[in-house]
Amino acid sequence: MNKTALITGASKRIGKAISEHLAHNGWNVIIHYNTSEKEAINLSEELSNKFPLQSFPLVKADLSQPTEVQNIIPALLNNIKQLDLLINNASVFDQAYIHETSAGLFDIQMNVNLRAPFILGREFMVNCKKGNIINLVDTRITNNMSDYAAYSLSKKGLWELTKMAAIEMAPDIRVNAIAPGVTLAPEDKDDSYLLGLAEQIPMQKPGGVQPILQSIDYILENEYLTGQLLFADGGENLGKSINKG
Repeated sequence: MNKTALITGASKRIGKAISEHLAHNGWNVIIHYNTSEKEAINLSEELSNKFPLQSFPLVKADLSQPTEVQNIIPALLNNIKQLDLLINNASVFDQAYIHETSAGLFDIQMNVNLRAPFILGREFMVNCKKGNIINLVDTRITNNMSDYAAYSLSKKGLWELTKMAAIEMAPDIRVNAIAPGVTLAPEDKDDSYLLGLAEQIPMQKPGGVQPILQSIDYILENEYLTGQLLFADGGENLGKSINKG
């Protein structure tokens, strides 16, 4: 029987790449979306055509609304026998220094990036009993830059939640995190933007999604790994690259 994964924010960008990767590896993938309905439907149809023996159902939920979040997993389990993997990928990423951050901006970052994974993880533990949870954090958690203050705090909190949950949910559920760095350009930027950022990190090149996918594989294959953070960031967490010129 194929294992089943729930991926939040699965219809676009990193979430889409993860969905395609797991599907290629034989997983059923539950594609969560909120506003990207067209992209989610297209992805489900594309994967269903490529992998007809697997299933790719859709689930719509606004992760900023706790009542919607807490109903996702119980509702899914009315239709599927088992959920084996939760990947908390969805996030909002809004720029603002502390002095610019309104209560509303702070709340939306926390609600989507931290509270939703908390609730989903709790429901996974209560209802699924065993499996894996992978949280997507950010290499920004290693510094105290405040240009994305609320976002960075939400991701710092998600890493702390990862460690806390790994203790409480062991041994039946393993909980780990991945910290991407220079991965994909924002939708309003081109690749030159990424290349400029990458000049400042040790590997001096963007990583793309492949390091994230390889990190997921490693976590799933290493059954003794829990409460750990894999930096898929080209060494960015270590500090800026040294100019050898």
